[in-house]
Amino acid sequence: MTQVPALLNRRVVLGVSGGIAAYKAADLASKLVQAGARVDVVMTRSATEFVRPLTFEALTKRPVHSAAIEGWSDAAFGHITLADEADILVIAPATANTIARLAQGAADDMLTVTHLSATPRGVPLLVAPAMEHNMYHHPATQANLRTLQERGAWVVGPEPGRLASGAVGDGRLAVVERILAAIEQALGATGPLAGRRFVVTAGATREALDPIRLLTNRSTGKMGYSVAKAAIRVGAGVTLITAPTEIEPVYCATTVSVESALSMRDAVAEHAIGADVLIMAAAVADYRPTTVAREKIKKTDDSLTIELTPNPDILGTIETPGTLRIGFAAETTDHEANAVGKLKRKNLDLIVMNDARAAMGSDVNALTLYYRDGRVETIAEGPKTDLGDTLIARVADMLRIRGG
Repeated sequence: MTQVPALLNRRVVLGVSGGIAAYKAADLASKLVQAGARVDVVMTRSATEFVRPLTFEALTKRPVHSAAIEGWSDAAFGHITLADEADILVIAPATANTIARLAQGAADDMLTVTHLSATPRGVPLLVAPAMEHNMYHHPATQANLRTLQERGAWVVGPEPGRLASGAVGDGRLAVVERILAAIEQALGATGPLAGRRFVVTAGATREALDPIRLLTNRSTGKMGYSVAKAAIRVGAGVTLITAPTEIEPVYCATTVSVESALSMRDAVAEHAIGADVLIMAAAVADYRPTTVAREKIKKTDDSLTIELTPNPDILGTIETPGTLRIGFAAETTDHEANAVGKLKRKNLDLIVMNDARAAMGSDVNALTLYYRDGRVETIAEGPKTDLGDTLIARVADMLRIRGG
């Protein structure tokens, strides 16, 4: 796992409470460290019955805190230091008992006293519940979660699935990737794009030939997904309109799944209304079959001719007054002329050009940005994850210059 800008050098206090899902917190701690965060683990007494503190000390290279009272030194004042230095307090797993004690303001162990000391300082609290289905749905647990949310806490999960009891229901700890995304979102909630609404498209659209065959392209959706994640990390609310991909979902986005160019057009027309920014990173098919066979097209010895009809130009046909409009140009020849032509024809504020042959299917990319005012900026080749952050930084600058 590469270092993530939102987590790099951030100080995360990870509270682990006593449920079977405590073992999953070790994976969370490891991934936080890999992402560049400094992690201090606080365990409840019952949590140490499931996972030994030594596990977390080995992963974080830092001492684990568990006793309500610790010896103080010139450099460390127990829960006061933890709370003072924390950028976020994450409790995963959070059992029904721990959630109740947090809601009630208990101060009977290191986790609860750290909570009471940290949150008044503005340290965000993120709670990831994990417990038996009926315990989670009990009115008391739901009321306690609402109380925490009313105080500003972020709650992620739980998820449905098979529980430790063997039953199936709600109560599984959210997957680590989803918790990490929620941490990034919570840390970025006051970022430069806080309160802004983005619509991002991604992936390769598919045009049906018959019930089982289709026309598509080599786009993986990685660039669009990186852009969506980068916007979330600095506070934006993101609607991701995505064609089918094989990559992990963007957990903190509102995801709208589409398949064809026409369905993407309809989704953009619906969700872009009132958006601050529209970024069309999807590789949308230029043509679709004029007719779609009702049954599978059978192979014969004769050649097959397929008549294609043009798809609508989504950015060229949908008006979005007041929205910053950003397009992508995947070119193979005459890169600048084609990109600038699209910039003007589609009435864009910025078009992002890349070489389609090098970019599609790759984890890296190189970009050239053509602005409405004539400026041109080249961004050297790098991981698409990094390029997403760079592009969103440019968008934030454009919004700031525009004002409002």
